Amino acid sequence: MKLFFGEVVPQVKINEEEQTHIVKVLRMRSGEEIALTDGKGNLAKGTLLFEGKKVSLDVKEIQEHLPNFPTQLHIAIAPTKNIDRIEFFVEKATEMGITEITLLQTEKTERKNLNIDKLRKQTIAASKQSLRFHFPKVNDLTKFSDFIKDLNPETTFVAHCDENLERTDLKKINAQKNITFLIGPEGDFSPNEIKILVEKGVKAVSLGNQRLRTETAGVFVAAWNYFTNFE
Repeated sequence: MKLFFGEVVPQVKINEEEQTHIVKVLRMRSGEEIALTDGKGNLAKGTLLFEGKKVSLDVKEIQEHLPNFPTQLHIAIAPTKNIDRIEFFVEKATEMGITEITLLQTEKTERKNLNIDKLRKQTIAASKQSLRFHFPKVNDLTKFSDFIKDLNPETTFVAHCDENLERTDLKKINAQKNITFLIGPEGDFSPNEIKILVEKGVKAVSLGNQRLRTETAGVFVAAWNYFTNFE
């Protein structure tokens, strides 16, 4: 099954970018079967109809409100200096069911400029590749001070490298309906940032004995959530 992005409800449409991809890249023909999702849990199946340069869907079946992953995982992660590494995280975390991504500007974050639209397109591409019908939300670069204003300490965890502070093994964390993880930049969160999180009651977790890179830590948490959903 080939999966494409468009509007499923209330009217089935294939957006222009996807139409171009179908015609010029995949070279599909009229009558071939495809599936179309809006990224909000709705799916339409049918066959392609070509009218000149326009491509439409002859709908055979519509499925609405398809289930998402049981756990809604939100990872707030500091963008890496090498943008390829954060793009790798975004792609893999999307495939494993992450719900929301916030790019976090911390005291030690070196990268201040991001192409958020490109990252959002990557989540769509990764969702289609993995046959996922709920696309994750990607938020703009957000200051640490702004992000922590509204967080719920009962469902929020931080992965940091300060071994002098109490940290719980990630494997001992119970799955919850909504859960948020903060992952710091190269060089970790600053002592002041960690102090603020501790004062707010945010619990710290350990991701093992090895010191993981930022994007590796993000993928590790996404993988933990993925396997937890299928236990």
